[in-house]
Amino acid sequence: MDEGTTILKFFLHISKSRQAERFLARLDRPNRRWKFNPEDIEKRENWDDYQVAFEAMLSKTSTHWAPWYVIPSDRKWYRNMVIAEIIIDKLKSLGMQYPKEVPDIDSYRDQLIEIIEND
Repeated sequence: MDEGTTILKFFLHISKSRQAERFLARLDRPNRRWKFNPEDIEKRENWDDYQVAFEAMLSKTSTHWAPWYVIPSDRKWYRNMVIAEIIIDKLKSLGMQYPKEVPDIDSYRDQLIEIIEND
């Protein structure tokens, strides 16, 4: 059922070589070592299996009302730009507007002040 909620799903995809660079950066820079997990090395051996699983997940969970956007993420600046453009386009397509002003708003202000003073 459509409840008026907009869902944007982003799958951030990096290449195997870029992943390796990022892992090495985590190990080479003391201020990034906290990001490293030894399991990353073991899991990397399953790269091809993960790619198959990702493809299956994306195809089975992408719908016309909530599609997946596969975002190339080797370069963070590019990833951020693409995501921002998608969000901006979606927001524009919603045709949002400010609510209409309540008529005679000052009378409600006066009413509220009277209630506050009587508390």
